Amino acid sequence: MEGNMSITTAPTAVKLPANKLMWLSLFMICIGVAAAVYAQWVGHHHAFANTREMPWGMLIGVYAYFAIISTGLCVLAAFSHAFGGNQMAPLANRMVWLSIISLLGAFTVIGLEIENPWRMPLGVVLYPNVTSNIWWMGTLYGMAVGVMFLELFLIITRRYSIAIFLGVVGAITEALANSNLGSVFASLASRPFWYGSQLPVFFLACAVLSGAAAIVMFTHYSHILQKRPMSDDTFRGLQTAGKIMVLMTFLVTLATAWKFANAYSSNDEMIMAANSMINGPLSTSFWVFEIGIGLVLPCFLLVVSRLNSMYAMSTAALMILVGQFFSRYNLVVSGQIVPSDYGLVGVPQYLSYMPTASEYLLVVAGLGVVGLGFVLGERFLDGIFSGKASH
Repeated sequence: MEGNMSITTAPTAVKLPANKLMWLSLFMICIGVAAAVYAQWVGHHHAFANTREMPWGMLIGVYAYFAIISTGLCVLAAFSHAFGGNQMAPLANRMVWLSIISLLGAFTVIGLEIENPWRMPLGVVLYPNVTSNIWWMGTLYGMAVGVMFLELFLIITRRYSIAIFLGVVGAITEALANSNLGSVFASLASRPFWYGSQLPVFFLACAVLSGAAAIVMFTHYSHILQKRPMSDDTFRGLQTAGKIMVLMTFLVTLATAWKFANAYSSNDEMIMAANSMINGPLSTSFWVFEIGIGLVLPCFLLVVSRLNSMYAMSTAALMILVGQFFSRYNLVVSGQIVPSDYGLVGVPQYLSYMPTASEYLLVVAGLGVVGLGFVLGERFLDGIFSGKASH
């Protein structure tokens, strides 16, 4: 009786704030779509800051940001479902939903960013190119979101054994898609700061870090929104996610240090690209947001609080997600910022790039999709999130 009452009364508890958040999210989506329509009208070369020298801008990084979060959530959910009895099991169903909406946010951004969005799904199906990393990335992420929707349906209908199998399939698919996303950058020999075997593995490490941060932050926000006390099982699951965050902040920091060590022992272009973040035009974004706010401070906060404070864990998770956003931006820009004809008379040391208002509004649209999905999940899927329908 108690379980049924909690499922019945939950939507009433969140009605007012949920409605406000839903309308805010819809407004964010609308202004992002309006910016995309404007870009179609005046031309992407006028609306966005991309140039022939820097064809990829902030929106490519934002797409990677959402996709990487989705991968981390999907992988952690699969581990939690497949190995029953672990402390993160109470969080697994919410991770499946958050993974779906994060990927939908990624699709929204990339769909609004490209000049001919209708060609993307048609090209994937009608003109497959199995030698293309981008084709595999799009295909695998498309398969993953379909598998996760089916997994979620099976969880809702309590067919857990098949759902667990599909969860593992989805996690493998997303991991492969994530590594392909890294390979899209890493296979470009003309961009030496990206080129190499490190990025696909680095992206997977960032996925686990981002996924752990996302589940901590959204679970905490859910309990605030629902005005519901957190159960001991849920809190222990979030502490486990906090331990993952501590570990992964260290590993990502170490991988970042080795990336720069490799750059400074390489050619001039690699050194210049590294310098763009160390003491160049990207230095504030790198040191303050990617390293300070995104890695050092959250790790320090988690260690000092000993994972006993929900607010400390949630704050650290938010800082990690902010830092990962800037990490994707820095990655995209630093790989292109050194001119291909650097060293010639009249060629600047670094190319300039500043995102336009239209690009920022498309980012807002992606955040709106995730926000709307979060609110809808709290309104209609609260039963499976709170463990009333867990297996």
